[in-house]
Amino acid sequence: MAESHTYKFDVKMTCSGCSGAVSRVLEKAKVDGGVSTYSVDLEKQEVIVEGTSSYDDVLARIKKTGKEVRSGVTLV
Repeated sequence: MAESHTYKFDVKMTCSGCSGAVSRVLEKAKVDGGVSTYSVDLEKQEVIVEGTSSYDDVLARIKKTGKEVRSGVTLV
């Protein structure tokens, strides 16, 4: 089984539509099996993702929404 990682991204989100778009792509990744859990916090403009997907894969999925990813780090 692949090793699980936790990533934190600072994503520019200005409304619930923005955070909803990010949630939708992460939910699809969850169904596809690369993401086990995620949280999207509009107020903090923070996205936490845990799963076996690579950092670059998760980053690409979030960027696909058109939202600006200001920074990202691997927590675990």
